[in-house]
Amino acid sequence: MKITDVEAIVLRQPAVDEGIADGSQDDLIVLVHTDEGLTGIGEVDSAPEVAAALIRGNGSHAVAIGLRELLVGEDPLDIERLWQKMYRGTIYVGRRGITVHAISGIDIALWDLKGKALGRPVCELIGEPKRDRVRAYASRLMPETPEETREAVAELRAQGFTAVKLGWGPLGKDLGHDLALAAAAREAGGDGVDILIDAGLGYGDDVERATYVARGLEELGVRWLEEPFEPDEYEAYAALADSVEIPVAAGEQDATRWGFRELLERGHVDIVQPDVTRCGGISELLRIADLAAAHGVPTVPHAWKSGIIKAASLHVNAVLPEALYQEYCVAETPINTELTVERLPIEADGTVAVPTGPGLGVELDFDVVERLRVDGR
Repeated sequence: MKITDVEAIVLRQPAVDEGIADGSQDDLIVLVHTDEGLTGIGEVDSAPEVAAALIRGNGSHAVAIGLRELLVGEDPLDIERLWQKMYRGTIYVGRRGITVHAISGIDIALWDLKGKALGRPVCELIGEPKRDRVRAYASRLMPETPEETREAVAELRAQGFTAVKLGWGPLGKDLGHDLALAAAAREAGGDGVDILIDAGLGYGDDVERATYVARGLEELGVRWLEEPFEPDEYEAYAALADSVEIPVAAGEQDATRWGFRELLERGHVDIVQPDVTRCGGISELLRIADLAAAHGVPTVPHAWKSGIIKAASLHVNAVLPEALYQEYCVAETPINTELTVERLPIEADGTVAVPTGPGLGVELDFDVVERLRVDGR
């Protein structure tokens, strides 16, 4: 079997609000086609047109080659070698950031393709599955007021979630208001719902402000504080993580095992959150998880976009030594709610099942793809 094409398809909902941190308003779908009629699907959570250009573009020289050009004619089942070929072939323009984002989408598609070729779910190809379902946390943006926050958490609890993460929005502007919002969430969650807070980089590099909030969250019983600082402020992360009891989580902005080595060794974070559509794909997420485990740190994959990233993250969670949570985006966007035929529903116990079909176990709804497609064919 040989790769015949790598297709990058940009999707966008009719109106995009650029002022909010909702990456499910647009998307880049990757399709890896073969001469045997099998196609693997992947996804990139990044600036879609830029990532698409890195896939479609012509090569410039030996270490600045378009990803499609690197892959056409190759054996799609040789995933590890292809990952190294893509990484090496784009070192001049890559190593981190959007080039690794693009590699991530292709890597996911290759694993989906391999699972389809072998008739097995991805989790069986990447390790020994330890679980067939994972506890989900509902993930949404933080409302503006305590009243709205109580209503949001109560609604998610009624949907069966036993954990809720609220993030970005107004957080970081007023420390008292941050804690009031968290207190409202904690009150609405009651004893049966874990509350997680994502500061959305809100404290910049200010350890004093972040420490004040972290200690307030400790008193409220919040499960973790996520991304209090900008991603390269390793010393700030270390100062906070070393001085508070609440776990400090981060990593959705990072890519590759080398980036996460910095976060672990310099940032001292308590939980790492690689995003499978940005960190280097399923292949690299597994290597990051191994690195984190060697440091005694759990991995909780970040997952905000569509059913594709949910499925890919579930397969990784199925094989991790421990799977604390599956992030479950609840944004009411067509990309999140309609892009895949399979909806991956929340079960009555607050878990979500790992897909059992070949590959990722989800397929695109091509009517939705055509409706949201904005790039040329």
